This record gives sequence, structure tokens and C-alpha cells, in this order.
Amino acid sequence: MAVKREENPAGSSNNLRADVLRVLGVLKVATVEQIQQISAPHLSYRHTDKPTPAKRKQARTASHTGALSDLRKHGLAENGGQLPGGDTLRNLTPMGLKAAARELRRPVGEMGDPARGAGRTGASHPMTVNEAVLALLHPKPDLSQLAREPADVRAAAQTAVDAPAGLGTIASYATEVALPATGTWSNPGKGGAQTDIVITAPEDGVPLLFVEIDNCFESAQVLAAKIDKYMRFCQRKVKDTGGTERPMWRTRWWAPDGRRGDQPHPPLLLVFNRIGPRNPHTVTRQLAKLTQRHWKGTWYESGFHMYDGKLPIVTTSMKQLKEHGPAGAVFWRFGRPHNQTLIEAISNPRRETHDARQQAEYAARQREHKEELHRIAAQHKAEREASRPVCADCGTRFTDERWKAIEPAGWGAPRETHPHLCDDCKQRAITAERQAEHRQPEHQEHDQTVPELEAGGTWLSRFRG
Repeated sequence: MAVKREENPAGSSNNLRADVLRVLGVLKVATVEQIQQISAPHLSYRHTDKPTPAKRKQARTASHTGALSDLRKHGLAENGGQLPGGDTLRNLTPMGLKAAARELRRPVGEMGDPARGAGRTGASHPMTVNEAVLALLHPKPDLSQLAREPADVRAAAQTAVDAPAGLGTIASYATEVALPATGTWSNPGKGGAQTDIVITAPEDGVPLLFVEIDNCFESAQVLAAKIDKYMRFCQRKVKDTGGTERPMWRTRWWAPDGRRGDQPHPPLLLVFNRIGPRNPHTVTRQLAKLTQRHWKGTWYESGFHMYDGKLPIVTTSMKQLKEHGPAGAVFWRFGRPHNQTLIEAISNPRRETHDARQQAEYAARQREHKEELHRIAAQHKAEREASRPVCADCGTRFTDERWKAIEPAGWGAPRETHPHLCDDCKQRAITAERQAEHRQPEHQEHDQTVPELEAGGTWLSRFRG
């Protein structure tokens, strides 16, 4: 007889429940299939032998359904209604948000509120937000988990792995984040914005990105008013603990300081999901005109724009985002003639090209200067070698020390006795001179004795005379 699990009746593992907490902690509300696609994308390639799509989805999501059941038993998760298609929405309770904060390693105050009741209105906007997160995240399957699957399944998974990578991990995302123009982070005042998605993936070239989702129900004027709120938030400054004033957003997120005199605000991505009646192409053109004062940079004759104090605004469609991901050239930045990849659209490629060219030119000038210094040094060395003295005795060139010793010194310095000889020859000459000095007294005594003998003979002969 099997023993009944009291702690986790559905038998889910700690890791699986932690994955569910992380995903719901970010998305706030999601279907079990969305949770599975983000936390275990390899499961999307399994159970292909099931007879119907419904049975395949049921098999793919069974383990995450069990994890949600266990989390619900502990009061961490709950059902949040149903979508029109029948899928059940899941969300975390306040206690579940605290548990998710631990898994995501975030302060509880940054987790937001539980998304209760989202299913009552169809949750079309939250579901679009989730689709955007999936498209930007672009999770890739773990091929090692598919080793026993048929060849065609592994090939499909390999294609997904080989596709360009997405941005960050699920921990790089946050949703429904208040951007207070007044008030505080925890208690925002009037006039601020609430961004649908915040992405912080500096390792992938996106230090900070705000994402606004539009289901094509809002006019360009309404969206322009939202962008005004984004701008007010970005311009807001507060004092840090040291009393230094800085942008409020920098108290929560990190981004490079930017170049001196060119510090744009964090970029904003608008994703249009064509559900409503409005044409996104028409809306974006109108919106670009209405918000020109916020995003238009200053042109420099060097061939680039400066965007100091401006808000970079980029747009794309949900369809293009899902098909091509962030690496596709499907993003249009207001003021630019062509679509670009997301990284190109939120950055300043012309400025970067100009800076790279200047750096290359500077490096080339530095190399030329060093080469010129080396050439001059080599020439001076050759000239010095040509003028190096040669020993008058043995013909050896003087060493640097010997050359320095024969150079003229101050009035009080002793005079060099053998300036035309090298060290060895000088020592031999000095030795020969000293030997000659020792022999000289002997010669003098001999010279004095001989004349006396020649003049008077011996002393004995004097007495005899």
C-alpha cells in the first residue's frame, strides 16, 4: 500500500516549485503552459505521440500542474479564474509573493501586489504581457533532456537552440512596476507611470529597458500622455544617503553613466499587439510627432546625434517580436529611417562608430609617435656609437663607464691621466710607469759612483801618492 504524501500530495520537487514561484513572482498571473514554457522549455518538445493537442498539452504541463497544486495546499498559490479558451489562470497569494521574493532574491517591497481577479475581465492585457516576456526571453530547450526523443523532435529543438539568444533570464524581468513622478516607490503619487515590463540584462547589452504593451485600443494621444508620465519619472531626481542629487531610477536600477554631456534616459519599447481596432502603423507615426520633444536628439556635424536628457522610444509589433525575437531587425526607433535590432535601436551606433574611429585614429597616432620616438632613439644611439672613443693602444671602443670617466668634470675634480686609453690599457700603462719609477733611483746611484772612480782612482791610491 502506497504511503500518502501529506506535505506535497502532488509529489512535486523543491526545484520545480521554486521554478513556479519565480515565474509567477515575475508575471503575477499566468497559465500553467506559460509557466512550463519559461521554466522547462524542453517539455514543449515532448509527448508528441499523444493523439490530440489537448492531451499533448496536458502531458507537457502535468509536472507544473502538480507543483501548483502543492503550492496551493500551502497557501502560496491560487487559481485566478479562466481565460475564454478554458485555460485556468494561476497567481500567488501575499505569502506566495514573499516566497517568490526569496527565490528571485528581491526585496519584498519590489514584488508588487497579488494579481487576484485578473480572469474576471479575460486577462487579455496580462496575457499579452506574458507573450512579450516569452518572446524577449526566448527560452531555449535543454537538449540533454531530449536524448530519447525521435530525431525530428531533436532537430526541431536544435533549431530553437541555434536561433539567436533572447535577453537575460526570468530573474531579469519584472512586471507592473510603478514609476512614481511623485510620492515614493512603495506609495506612488499622481502623475507617474506604471510600466508593463522592466528588463535588466546588462550581460546581453540591455542594462535597463521599460516595455509598454498596447493591444491597439488606445489612441496616439493617450499613448503620448503615458510617455509624458515616463518622462516625468525619468527626470525626477532625489538625494541619496550622501546628500547627492541623482535620478530616482538610479536608486533602484543600474545603468552606465553615459558619456559626458550625453546621458539619455532609459529607453522605452512599445509593443503593439493588433487585437483592437486601431492601426499600429498610423498610431506610431502620430505618436512620433506628438512626442518629438521627448526623443529628438541634437545633430552633430561629426555624423551622429546626442540624446542628453532624451527618452529613446522604440516600437515593434507582437507578431514580429514573436517571429524574430530581440535579435531581429524589426524595431523602429523614432527619428531613424530603418528598422534595427533591439540592441542597435536602444543604443547610438553612429556615435559609437564615430568614437571607435576616433579611438582607432588616436591609437594609430600613438603608435606612430612611439615609432618616431624609437626611430629617434635609434638614430641618437647610432650617432653616439659613431662618436665613441677608441683606445689609442689596443683599438677597443670605450665602455660607457670609461667614456664618462674621461669627460671634462668640474674645477675641483682630478684630471684624467690617460684619456686616450681604455681601462685595461690604462692599468698596464700605470703599472709600467710605477715599475719605471722604482728602477730610476738605482740608475742615479750608479751614475754618481762611476765619475769618482774615474777622477781619483781608489781611496787607497790617494794615500800612497
